[in-house]
Amino acid sequence: MTQMKEKASATLIGDLIGSRVAQDRSALHARLAGALAEVNETYAPTTPLRITVGDEFQGAFATVGAALGASLRLRLALLPDHDLRQGLGWGPVRVLEAEPRVEDGPGWWAARDGVSAVEAAEGRPSSRDRRTAYVCADGASGPDPAAIEALLVLLDSAVARLSARSLSVLRDLMAGTSQREIAERLGVSPSAVSQRVRSDGLAALVSAAETMGAIQ
Repeated sequence: MTQMKEKASATLIGDLIGSRVAQDRSALHARLAGALAEVNETYAPTTPLRITVGDEFQGAFATVGAALGASLRLRLALLPDHDLRQGLGWGPVRVLEAEPRVEDGPGWWAARDGVSAVEAAEGRPSSRDRRTAYVCADGASGPDPAAIEALLVLLDSAVARLSARSLSVLRDLMAGTSQREIAERLGVSPSAVSQRVRSDGLAALVSAAETMGAIQ
């Protein structure tokens, strides 16, 4: 086994919430796999997202912004039927084995700590909407953890309050679909879509997603 040089990466580890009680685990697994494939195509991660064991998945990205965008897209792909808890990390990652790929390092440990932070938050009424947490590895030079965490708190809270219809509209908006096209798909008036976008703050969520994509 040849150990390769470490490189800082944005890591993502996640798992499905409540998957053990899903009525059709095979269908749920297929849906998660499809969502991961779509995100891989959109964000071109340095280590493609893949299911590792059971309902857990992981992958790595060149920037924290890309990992943030991927984590949000994955949640939106599964909601409202299913949800995820996800840990984002930033820090050195080393490849221990190229094929099959085996990685290790502080970047991965940080992402695992992020998952643990989400699990701990789920037990507190004040933070029950938390689904995503960011941890920067000790000594790693990356985006300000406090700023990223503040963003995630607001995003998680906003997404948790969206109805199934609003989630559908948000997915379309983030894919670049116009409000008129969304109205045609839903069989409603453009003004109805516009009103939903305003009342649920969907335009702000799209703007936030675009802005966080530029984070290095």
